[in-house]
Amino acid sequence: MISCLRQYLILCKARVVLLMLLTTWAGMYLSTHESISLWLWINTTLGIAFMSGSAATINHIIDQHIDAIMERTKRRPLPTGNLSLYSASVFATLLGSSGFLILFFGVNILTAILTLLAAIGYSIVYSAYLKHATSQNIVIGGLSGAMPPLLGWVAVTGQIDPQAWLLVLIIFSWTPAHVWALSLHRLEDYKRAGVPMLPITHGVSFTKLNIIFYSLLTIACSLLPYAIGMSGKPYFVCALLLGMGLLGYALKLQLSRTYHRIALKTFHYSLIYLTGLFFAILLDHHLLLN
Repeated sequence: MISCLRQYLILCKARVVLLMLLTTWAGMYLSTHESISLWLWINTTLGIAFMSGSAATINHIIDQHIDAIMERTKRRPLPTGNLSLYSASVFATLLGSSGFLILFFGVNILTAILTLLAAIGYSIVYSAYLKHATSQNIVIGGLSGAMPPLLGWVAVTGQIDPQAWLLVLIIFSWTPAHVWALSLHRLEDYKRAGVPMLPITHGVSFTKLNIIFYSLLTIACSLLPYAIGMSGKPYFVCALLLGMGLLGYALKLQLSRTYHRIALKTFHYSLIYLTGLFFAILLDHHLLLN
């Protein structure tokens, strides 16, 4: 039973969903100076988590043949046969439908529709088309994964505000370098699978330069909340320190000849960076209220 549940959690990409929920909560709390009801918090969290898990499961379904080829993904539930395609499809349908209904009736209609569009953008537009169509797949498709702060914001306010898009912009600018670092580490995997990632289509050196560029862009975007008065000095200091680490890894990657190991470290640090950044902006907001 526990083993079966674990297989379904893998389908949901639970760790990725947790990071998305952190950015969702940031959007919720930054949208208001008032307290948020527990009922709204629970419904928003469950609705977005369920729909994100559904989109991740559909991604597994679409990519099952590629996953079977790649070393990193060949032990996932569908390539190994631990779960059937039918089971995964039913799971995705039930999870997605439940999440949509929770958001529609328990939060607001706009949040439900935006979350649905983001899920379709990732699971269908990116996974089924963009991933195989262009080396800029993650740049274009990254918008879907950057939406959770906006979804959290809209869940509380019922409207789309410019400040919410600023939070989206941070994740949107962060995503390419994060994914390209992994694609450098798993370059041979992507070659075997025939996925046109940037290092394959434009070379390793060009990819390294782009990682530096997007790291700088991410740092610049991360300072915008402070620039417009949305956050205070504690966040500003944390954003600078975390940004120095992000740029440091990008530069190490640029200067490294044997890049596979440092590429993986860059990938892992980018996760620490985004987690730390959104924790910082949440803590800073709490300090500003007190």
